[in-house]
Amino acid sequence: MTDAQVIVGLEVHCQLDTQSKLFCGCSTDYRSDGPNTHVCPVCLGLPGSMPVLNKKAIEYAMRVAKALNCSVTDEAEFSRKNYFYPDLDKAYQITQYDKPLAKGGYVEIEADEGSGGKCVQITRIHVEEDPGRLVHMGNAERGRYSLVDYNRAGIPLIEIVSEPDMRSPKEARKFLNKLRATLEYLGVFDSEKEGSLRVDANISIAGSERVEVKNISSYKGVEKALTFEVTRQKNLLRRGRTVKRETRHFLEARGITQSARSKEQEHDYRYFPEPDLRPVNVQSWVAGIVLPELPDARRERFMAQYGCSANHARTLTGELRLANFYEHVVASGQKGLFTLAATWIADTLIGELNYRNMTIDTVQAAPFKKLLEHIQGDECTDKSGVEVLRVMLDTIKQGLPYETPLAILDRLNLRKVSVNITRPFAYGITLKSGVEPNPIMKALSEVLTEQPRAVEDFRKGKKEAFNFLIGHVMKKTRGRADPKELNRLLVEALKNREA
Repeated sequence: MTDAQVIVGLEVHCQLDTQSKLFCGCSTDYRSDGPNTHVCPVCLGLPGSMPVLNKKAIEYAMRVAKALNCSVTDEAEFSRKNYFYPDLDKAYQITQYDKPLAKGGYVEIEADEGSGGKCVQITRIHVEEDPGRLVHMGNAERGRYSLVDYNRAGIPLIEIVSEPDMRSPKEARKFLNKLRATLEYLGVFDSEKEGSLRVDANISIAGSERVEVKNISSYKGVEKALTFEVTRQKNLLRRGRTVKRETRHFLEARGITQSARSKEQEHDYRYFPEPDLRPVNVQSWVAGIVLPELPDARRERFMAQYGCSANHARTLTGELRLANFYEHVVASGQKGLFTLAATWIADTLIGELNYRNMTIDTVQAAPFKKLLEHIQGDECTDKSGVEVLRVMLDTIKQGLPYETPLAILDRLNLRKVSVNITRPFAYGITLKSGVEPNPIMKALSEVLTEQPRAVEDFRKGKKEAFNFLIGHVMKKTRGRADPKELNRLLVEALKNREA
């Protein structure tokens, strides 16, 4: 049973980054304001109010449909989805059912186990309004209760429904990351806004009932929720029990899913056409939708124009802000900077930012480029460069005064040091009395004296002893020694000692 096929499909709800709501003129910029301050009779569903469709929201949705290779329908129709819940002010949601805006399409992702690419088919894309938001308060001792904030009610959403083509939680995350990047490149979505992208996942083990997992609000949460659900369902089947068709909620703090209710069927919502809105005929708009450069095209360009490796190009173009940062760094730079910048951003900067819970927006391209130029110009080693970068990021995070990379190098005494002697050991490792020894030579001499066992192990043919000695010298010089030069010096020092 452990090898049973996993089947995953996603329903992705994305808030379109328009300035006003889907059916009224209320502002969508509500997150820093008090509850229920961005509402009107229309988005509150008061009697007598009439919805007016936001043209920009439809244009944004069509942009997404074209980017995902979908077919825009000749006539899209809004429907009422009826259900009762406290955050649904009208007791129905205006959405699209029988006649969505677009159908078909696909998203290309990398398959698991390095087996090349695969296409995840898109079933449909439809436009709908967001419900309000529940804020849960209280505790077990004093009682629990919920408050309703309708600021979010009426925010334009698109729901992107995939076919169940994914075969693992990892593939689901890849699909979501690719979709998020595409939406950012299209300029229809702001991933930094809370609640701007939410996911419902449908998952089953081949031959068993389907379970819907709701309340997934982060990209990493999708993989975690599905991984837990795969384990739960397989354990049930292993014990001879059946998997119930139900809706479960993902509790992100605990990393588990929890049963919420039995799974609704489509007929439970009693869909019928929205009487206050006419059908939407937008087929003539399609030709006028011009798409920007999308992630796949930009990845290919980075490889051709900047010589980036496939992995670095994929990482750099996986997020719009990161791709823009890279191009700002290499702008008007020498060709040698292209590869160095790709390596440092993809392999070092991203990790340091994640460790500090910072985003690429907080880093300025000019100082980072200056640091790379110091490394290129042989003023500091890679290891010293990492130390300088950490100081730069900590300075930003703590709001301290700006300090140039060169000033940090000098303040921490991290400038690269060199021996500049062709045969430094021709007359012994120590310099004349009263002469200040070179820092590398001094560290090398100390390590060879302090680590006689490692020196002996090297003489016996243990290659790892050489790296051990190199590591100790680098530690003493605080990474200021050039690794290639240090390797040469250590080889000569060891030969000199044998002689």
